[in-house]
Amino acid sequence: MSDKQSRMLDYLFRSPDWVTAGELGEHLGVTARTVRSYVTSVKTAADPLEVIESGPAGYRVNHEAYTAFRAVPPGRHPENDTPQRRLYQLVRRVIDSAEGLDVYELAADTFVSDSTVEADLSRVRALLPGTGLSLARHGSRVTLLGSETDRRRLISRMFREEFARGFLELAAIQKEFASDSLGAFKTDLIAMLDAQGYFVNEYGTNNVLLHVAIAVDRVSKRAAARADDAPAVGAHLTVALASLIDTHFGVVLDVTDLAYLVLLLQTRVVTPGHDEATDAISATVACAGDLEVVRRIVAQASEEYLVDLADEDFITRLTLHVRNLIDRAQVRDYSRNPLTRSIKTAYPMIYELAVFIASELQRQEQIHINDDEIAYIAMHVGSYLEQHSQSEQLVSCVIVCPNYYTMHVQLRQRIERVLGDDLTIVDQITRSDVPWADLRADLVLTTIEPPVPADGVIVIQPFLTERDVHRIREAAIRVRRVRRRSHIKNDLLQFFDESLYLRNFTAPDEEAMIRELGGRMVARGLIDLSYVDGAIERERMSSTAFTDHLAVPHAMAMTAQQTSIAIAVNDSPMPWGDSRVNVVALIAFSAAGRASFQSVFDQFVEVFTERADVQRLIKRSVDFPSFIDELVHLIDQ
Repeated sequence: MSDKQSRMLDYLFRSPDWVTAGELGEHLGVTARTVRSYVTSVKTAADPLEVIESGPAGYRVNHEAYTAFRAVPPGRHPENDTPQRRLYQLVRRVIDSAEGLDVYELAADTFVSDSTVEADLSRVRALLPGTGLSLARHGSRVTLLGSETDRRRLISRMFREEFARGFLELAAIQKEFASDSLGAFKTDLIAMLDAQGYFVNEYGTNNVLLHVAIAVDRVSKRAAARADDAPAVGAHLTVALASLIDTHFGVVLDVTDLAYLVLLLQTRVVTPGHDEATDAISATVACAGDLEVVRRIVAQASEEYLVDLADEDFITRLTLHVRNLIDRAQVRDYSRNPLTRSIKTAYPMIYELAVFIASELQRQEQIHINDDEIAYIAMHVGSYLEQHSQSEQLVSCVIVCPNYYTMHVQLRQRIERVLGDDLTIVDQITRSDVPWADLRADLVLTTIEPPVPADGVIVIQPFLTERDVHRIREAAIRVRRVRRRSHIKNDLLQFFDESLYLRNFTAPDEEAMIRELGGRMVARGLIDLSYVDGAIERERMSSTAFTDHLAVPHAMAMTAQQTSIAIAVNDSPMPWGDSRVNVVALIAFSAAGRASFQSVFDQFVEVFTERADVQRLIKRSVDFPSFIDELVHLIDQ
């Protein structure tokens, strides 16, 4: 399938309802007629699976068929002689052949014409720039030139491209390389790494398993990899890995192969020290120079975004990750992250903080850090902030339970045990003459009926039931939502101005749109031209299209005179990075307004995550007052 056909399937898969050809066309930047041809092509490729269902309301994905379709991609079926499959097989054959391939013999072996082979060779050449490999042609014989390591990287890259939108699947690796032992090898590998005290990154494990499968396959052809830039390899890890590979595959790898695989493990899968104290890790593993760099960058991020990241355990573990990231970035061999899109959409503020950290690392180390690697930094930051934000999110409650033996004690203990992650108990009333009007808490949990029913007062059983637990949790969620949105609403509405609202305003590209919106803010004295340049620089680092419909360009420096938002709401989407968006909101933040930056940013992006809500907002926002009314409605619903 083409990239746009894959994006169409991805969009349909994530849509809960039927999607029209027109909407798909807007998302992909093609006509409705082209969408219909894409649907026909996908249905043909997936036959006999009915991956896409058609109806009067448009199209939708048959999830069961789609899952089966993804489990065994059509390019993997030998009977499907697709150009992509031929290209992959041609690369495998030319890599495996030390003496090269004869074009005419290759055409006869694969039952295609000489011209088809020549066209496929041209496509192979197009893959090679930047890989360290090249094709040499002598008459009818073609030979691939380059190192064994670069050959393996090319095989790995081509194989992974089919899984760019999700997890690299173990079953597909086993099928391609005829390696039935890979699953058991993975189980023993993880057990070995855990026993040696490593944290294991499951998101990167299958990528390393792919290289193991390639190594086993290539060694059988007597081709060893070079580990030119391998760090000092721990003997215990090398010996254990060699033993596992010999046990499961019956293959003995030489020192260069083992060094390369250990390098991959060290930079993609493992972090030392899940059973070590932080100071011990700092002393034995983390480089003092790296620690100092990360400590400085984290301090800048903490000051810029008003978050407290000054924790040595967090800094040490982030430093270990950063060291591996730098090693990967220096050779532009990045780790795939299947959660990048969801992190960017669901936690834009955390992602933005990670962008700041990544941008400082880029300047410090003179490297490029892509979106997947930024998302891994966001996972470190988000995990730390989540651990330290629970107490701030707890809902306060008062328990009303008249004293009867130890019943009130048992009730409180059960509430603390079952609902401790949701509630904090600020008081307990054990009398029957309850001062209802004087109770001060988000929720009142009472075993006796109040004289007058009220919001936030929940009547529960003296012996807490599962139904009681469910009702209390739902009430706590409502309290947090109302609490959050009441603050957001007040903050959000003061940032908009009618003079900065544009309806159906088009621009040729992202930079032009940023300059147009920024120019209006400059004219009002809200920002200067350097802020506009900063927003463009931020955009070049990582697209600010945080959802399928919304782009939120902004600079990382909070230098605006006043926090404000210039927004364009358009019926027709425009290209933005790899997405197409209907709404572009240039956000300028001042130092004085950064306290509300985090909550506003997350909440504003959240409004645009539901397709139906976005369509309603676009349709009803005929002018500035109607836009504000609809935005408030979506925030409050």
